[in-house]
Amino acid sequence: MTATAPAPAPPAPPARARGGLAELARAAAAPLISAAAITALLSAWVIAGGAGSVTRVRVQIGLAAVPMRAYTLSRAITIHSAPTYLTIRNLSGEPDELLSVQTPLTSHVVLAGPPGPHGARHTLAGLAIPAHRSITLTPLGADVVLLDPARYETDMTVPLTLIFRNAGRVQVDAAVTAPGSP
Repeated sequence: MTATAPAPAPPAPPARARGGLAELARAAAAPLISAAAITALLSAWVIAGGAGSVTRVRVQIGLAAVPMRAYTLSRAITIHSAPTYLTIRNLSGEPDELLSVQTPLTSHVVLAGPPGPHGARHTLAGLAIPAHRSITLTPLGADVVLLDPARYETDMTVPLTLIFRNAGRVQVDAAVTAPGSP
């Protein structure tokens, strides 16, 4: 009979390897706790309204231009009105209305209706913008007219604030273009 010796037991892992897992867990704990704390703080900030709110865009301005009144500055200051070109698109499912326009160039801005048979224009209280539709304002139709504006012909843009019944205030920088062109 032959006796066989029992198989040797596997060597015990060094103490260093057992301690390595503990060190790894300890090293990972700090970033995980920090990430959880930051996530909780950011969530509380959003719930409290600190992140603001999403504002739904109701109108979009496609074209905004104010042509120079004349090619020369000396001639431009003798012309007392400046028409605009605007394309306004109502992105909402409800009709809106352009109530007024403001600019630092003048305190007198009017919404003008299209020219009548003799070229006369009448002032409008507002311009309707149907739901999901666009309107284009030009000197040949309904228009926004700046009356007695300060000199702007050497500027690149004219700041305009459009005030809508539903969409509120929309600010746009209208390009200054050549006389008579959008």
